[in-house]
Amino acid sequence: MAEQHPLRARRATRRVFLIASSLAAAAALASCASLLGPREVDIPLPKLQASLDRRFPMDNRLLELFDLRLSRPQLAVLPGDRVALTVDASVAQSFLRNPLGGTLAFSGRLVVDQARSGVYLAEPRLERFAISGLDESVTRQLSRAANVVLERAILDIPVYSFRMDELRYAGVQYIPTRIATTSTGLRVSLEPAAQASTAR
Repeated sequence: MAEQHPLRARRATRRVFLIASSLAAAAALASCASLLGPREVDIPLPKLQASLDRRFPMDNRLLELFDLRLSRPQLAVLPGDRVALTVDASVAQSFLRNPLGGTLAFSGRLVVDQARSGVYLAEPRLERFAISGLDESVTRQLSRAANVVLERAILDIPVYSFRMDELRYAGVQYIPTRIATTSTGLRVSLEPAAQASTAR
């Protein structure tokens, strides 16, 4: 039995060494995050456009009568951290011989959703809904129904989703905290996850 003591001692020493190494690594990582601090990342408009293109076309039902298809989104950045989105709109119904075409345009405020690691639209506002060949009264009804579609569907579409590698730099995990529009796209503020959680 006495011969096992050195083995136990070596095992205990190894455990202490592993714990100390883990603590040192954690401290080094925290120190690195503290040294790196917040970052800013610019996302150009073409990259945002490509991200949106993958989300369309979208099909929706209006007034339980009309089938609305939205396609070919065109994104534009606006002052005040807002964006505008114009899409081709196609309306089909059984009494229509052929689908009717037009455009739907809306704007919204940009927000960062940390849980989903993305940039989303909030407070969407319908700016224009024009379908050729429809009676004006029907168009007004469809416009009101389109507002419901915006609340239900558009809010779930990310303007941009971050990849995991975009939120990691020099071994430090970052999270998006703020967003602003620029003349060429978006500017996203990133903070080390440890610092952001401490601030909260």
